[in-house]
Amino acid sequence: MDDPADAAWDRELNDLFLRIGHRFGRADLRRRMRDYVRALLGPVGRKNGWQLAEYAGHHTPDGLQRLLNGATWNADNVRDDLQIYVAEKLGEDSGVLILDDTGFVKKGITSAGVQRQYSGTAGRTENCQIGVFAAYATTRGRALVDRELYLPKSWTDDRQRCRAAKIPDERTFATKGELARAIVLRALASPLPIAWVTAD
Repeated sequence: MDDPADAAWDRELNDLFLRIGHRFGRADLRRRMRDYVRALLGPVGRKNGWQLAEYAGHHTPDGLQRLLNGATWNADNVRDDLQIYVAEKLGEDSGVLILDDTGFVKKGITSAGVQRQYSGTAGRTENCQIGVFAAYATTRGRALVDRELYLPKSWTDDRQRCRAAKIPDERTFATKGELARAIVLRALASPLPIAWVTAD
């Protein structure tokens, strides 16, 4: 990007940070959230804790890990703030909500929802997590606006495993289609103007 585009991108990102900052109760958490998001969007080869922390200028990933694992903030409230922001910046009456699932290949067995399952991203059965995502698109641009983690029955039937991964007890099994339906209903209740819904 050129300098004016960089400056515009930075202004918009700061506007978004101001909008969601109140969801993070302390100044140190707001700084970590900003560092984390900037690192996720930055030119980091592998988006693991160490490399994200290094890009953000941190000596270790401890602060970013505390933000994700120990800090009190509600991802659904941040999602709602984001949907309002996207509606204001990109919203058009002809807006389209686009749903798709995506796999994230994992090596271990403790990440929430991970098991051997088909991943369209990998094009084969892999040890992975699956997420159902929604993007919003108009002629003004596009943005991700919602997500749900798919939890296979091998997870939802094992409450001890779920608790170890910090999955709430009330979370029960839902198919990817059911997760997509919940996302669509939330989007229709949001300020996003939606004319069409499409899915793979």
